[in-house]
Amino acid sequence: MARSAVQEQGRIVKVHVKKDDLVEVIRGDDAGKRGKVLQVLRKEGRVIVEGVNIQKRHTRPTRTNPQGGVVEKPGPIDSSKVMLVCPSCDKPTRYIRKRSPDGELTRVCRRCGKMID
Repeated sequence: MARSAVQEQGRIVKVHVKKDDLVEVIRGDDAGKRGKVLQVLRKEGRVIVEGVNIQKRHTRPTRTNPQGGVVEKPGPIDSSKVMLVCPSCDKPTRYIRKRSPDGELTRVCRRCGKMID
């Protein structure tokens, strides 16, 4: 398995989405699908999105899983292949970071200008 340049350098990548954000996939086989970010893998620069990049694993029966069979779970995709979806205008967008009056940084939609979180 080839390692990415990020892994070889051993640095943590700043990812533009957070856990529980709604994102849309913009490239690849799952382009156009939307889902919630389940996990952010900062060391690899990847995210796990609900319902995207589904991987199948064949498991044999065990005590914890007496049925066995095929288990499907979402796999990681590169964070550059997803865009944040604005909750107010419901479109994929980039965001601007602005400081609120109380001094806290917030994410603001570039399209509609409303706060994302």
